[in-house]
Amino acid sequence: MICCKEVDEYIKFVEENPNETDDEIKLLIKNIVKPTLSRDDVFFDEDKYYKCIRYCEKWYYKLFPYQKFIYAFVFMYEDKNRDVVIFPDIFILMGRGNGKDGMIMPLANFLQTHYYGVKNYHIDIVATSEEQALNSFNVVYNMLEDNKETMRKYFYWNKTEVINKITHSVLRYNTANAKTKDGKQTGMIIFNELHAYEDYKQLNVFKSGLGKIIHSRKITITTNGTVREGPLDEKIDVSKSILNGEKNFTGLLPILYKINEKSLIDIPMKKFLKTNDKNDIDMTFWCQANPSLRFRPTLFNEIFTDYLDMQKSKSYRVEFYAKRMNLPQQDEEQAVADWDTIKRASYSDTDKEIPRTTGPIEGRKAIIGIDYASLNDFASAGFLFKRDGEYIWRQKTWICSKSKFFGDIKFPFHNIGQEGFQDFVIVDAESIDAEEIILWLITEMTKYNVQKWTMDTYRFLLLKSIFEKYGISIETKENPYGQVRMIRRLDSIMAIVAPRIEVAFAEGKINIGNSAIMRWAINNTAIKIGKDGNKKYEKIEPKLRKNDPFMAFVAAMSVQELLDEKIIYAYV
Repeated sequence: MICCKEVDEYIKFVEENPNETDDEIKLLIKNIVKPTLSRDDVFFDEDKYYKCIRYCEKWYYKLFPYQKFIYAFVFMYEDKNRDVVIFPDIFILMGRGNGKDGMIMPLANFLQTHYYGVKNYHIDIVATSEEQALNSFNVVYNMLEDNKETMRKYFYWNKTEVINKITHSVLRYNTANAKTKDGKQTGMIIFNELHAYEDYKQLNVFKSGLGKIIHSRKITITTNGTVREGPLDEKIDVSKSILNGEKNFTGLLPILYKINEKSLIDIPMKKFLKTNDKNDIDMTFWCQANPSLRFRPTLFNEIFTDYLDMQKSKSYRVEFYAKRMNLPQQDEEQAVADWDTIKRASYSDTDKEIPRTTGPIEGRKAIIGIDYASLNDFASAGFLFKRDGEYIWRQKTWICSKSKFFGDIKFPFHNIGQEGFQDFVIVDAESIDAEEIILWLITEMTKYNVQKWTMDTYRFLLLKSIFEKYGISIETKENPYGQVRMIRRLDSIMAIVAPRIEVAFAEGKINIGNSAIMRWAINNTAIKIGKDGNKKYEKIEPKLRKNDPFMAFVAAMSVQELLDEKIIYAYV
């Protein structure tokens, strides 16, 4: 049984202050921390742990209790092979302003020293911007500058790296092209602000240098952000699975400080908004995302001011929820649905990511929806079903890799073929073959009882010759039973369909399957209210945040009444 006063005290604090820590911290203690402390095959290097605390508090700052708690797990190793750490992947999520650099950089500097005692334990700070990387690096640089007389005995340093004279361990920051960093022999990587990464290219290149030095580990420390379905969302999803009891084969230590319910954010301010007395603000719930709040009065003032600004400025609301409280939101007046609701359209249990089931859909009535802006960009098509009041949507998207925007689109295309990423294809040609889309639909529709094909007039005109080639008829006044219905006034249709879709999302009656690209497309779509009071859909950002999969769904929903099961009564 491992005994550590700082860990025990923090566990006691969490148990005695249930409103000050979120569910994920409670699960961390229950399902990871306590089981680890009770293992007999884990060695806790108590001597180096306390040397670390003394070093950091002497040369940097007094550590907060939760920081000492986290530090302890850096010094746990396999008892039979003490070159191997128990937690090689530490993931820390907390709100902006909690002192991420101030917590992690003193630890990094200690790991360079002879007190830690690992030769050539090189440490890379990885960030997407030079400013962010320097903010981290300068915590150590400035300490050395402030204590030159003592520190020049142990370190060389300049404005790009810090080298320990005894261990030769190098601390450096990295923002350049990831290709130039391959092959580094690294002891520890610090990934700073994971929410800023669009894909894994840079992350994977740096990770390739791990494993060549003992005690190899990576630490990711970040706030949340506004980009969905990227590396951060994937890391949070994996973390939640492990926190809920999945086997932890990778040695991930997920430390998630976040607020899980939007209503909790407003509670501290309710009394203040009536009295205008700051003493009436109980910051307890804000501490769930901001564990430094109790110890940093300046952080309280920052969050307090940001909250008031957020009430006045709708444009700041999304950033406040995501970065201060780690609860990503879109502007409620614009978003089709919040992120939790979008995930609920894929999963029956969003934390464990248990897929929603549909029951058999073969032979059922279906509507085909098609949408694309340009065939040298994105195109989507799918089938809409209705079962027991639930709208079921299954789609396929074609992406043109020659599009001038392809390289800048923030979606993890490299995951293609993995679970959740199986309903799109990347077309390596100058444009998407429209006939390929129609042939896919013709093949798939043999499984179902298709009632209509739907798309707006512009898309129809570009596909008209292909429909004629395959004998797919058009609905007209003369031929009301034609297969393809054109949407001639899209804005009018959206005004009718948008409220229906809004209610279906709110009631959990939309089932999109485990489709990352569909979730991404919904998240990229805003509802705009016109002067006439009608709602219509628009892209949140016109070039890079595509919403073709969602708009194909909207087209199909325009004739959803054709899916209703008709009840025929027979009187005998």
